[in-house]
Amino acid sequence: MGQKYTVLIERDEEGWLVSEVVELPGCHTQAKTMDQLLERTKEAIQAYLEDGDSPVEVLQEFVALQTVEV
Repeated sequence: MGQKYTVLIERDEEGWLVSEVVELPGCHTQAKTMDQLLERTKEAIQAYLEDGDSPVEVLQEFVALQTVEV
């Protein structure tokens, strides 16, 4: 079984879905559909890990995402 990563997904002003991998700084991608986005995100993670000079050690744990109204 592989390593699990936390992925934040947002929609930009032009309608594209954008993913960001919390544990891998700078690892992100975009797509028009959710299926495409998830596939591209997996590819981005693999490329990130292959390009690294040393193994990535995940030291943080994503806890929550909260919306606050003020």
